[in-house]
Amino acid sequence: MAIEKDFFRQVMGRFVTGVTVVTTHHNGTPAGLTVNAFCSVSLSPPLVLVCVDLTSSVIPLIRESGIYAVNMLTTEQEAFSRCFASPTEERHQHFCYANYYTAATGAPILEGAHAFIDTHIVAEYPGGDHIIFVGQIEAMGAGGQVAFADASAKEDATLVGHEEDATSEESLPLGYYRGQYRQLADGYRQPSLSTIFNAKQREQQEQPAASSENA
Repeated sequence: MAIEKDFFRQVMGRFVTGVTVVTTHHNGTPAGLTVNAFCSVSLSPPLVLVCVDLTSSVIPLIRESGIYAVNMLTTEQEAFSRCFASPTEERHQHFCYANYYTAATGAPILEGAHAFIDTHIVAEYPGGDHIIFVGQIEAMGAGGQVAFADASAKEDATLVGHEEDATSEESLPLGYYRGQYRQLADGYRQPSLSTIFNAKQREQQEQPAASSENA
């Protein structure tokens, strides 16, 4: 069986993802597009990447600005996902009527996002019919908390003082599976292996060392 595009989409659709809106800002104009091809790359330095279709009108703006922010959407922001994926006047002329803040780079941070990552671009690579943009993190936020790589960037950040409006601790992430939006089943929670391993490490560190009398 040949590797056909439709079957490739079906196979990849079995991988559950979140939904993001990648935003940028250039010459006073905000722009964004819906993306689920997003992942972390490195902890040190902190890097992420996004993959953008070659036909996207946002690519020139991302390149010229040299910045982008990744806004992870909540279950209440499904309309933003649809809008930023559509070639409409609402999107291109009115930024989907979205309220937003700025953090370190000036890229829009959507109000009420589940979490965000604000980056400057450090590399660009060809990826078939997509472009891969690697960004180094300048600011990030979740659960009403925000961190900056450079504290001086806070001076121009409009979200300072509005951290809880920018991201909410109570929000739930919007999911995507097999071509449909999904919501997590909040009743099922199990620790990952890393969580168990870290807990055991802490236990061992907290145990008092045996004294010479008991040795």
